[in-house]
Amino acid sequence: MEIVQEIVASIGWTIFAVILFYGGTRLFDFLDPIDFQAEIRQGNVAAGVLLAAIVVSLSAIIIAVIVS
Repeated sequence: MEIVQEIVASIGWTIFAVILFYGGTRLFDFLDPIDFQAEIRQGNVAAGVLLAAIVVSLSAIIIAVIVS
């Protein structure tokens, strides 16, 4: 029975992390006036690097929140 609880807890934390990640990316898109999707499509490498840095930093923050 303990293994089932661990699986359910893992699924719950995963869903929680996905919701936080989605909310964080939407908040960043809302607060920043630049359309990064369009800039990346036009070949702007700097926009791609910045967006990748945002994704990595959001992931690190979410992992720290879940682990603590």
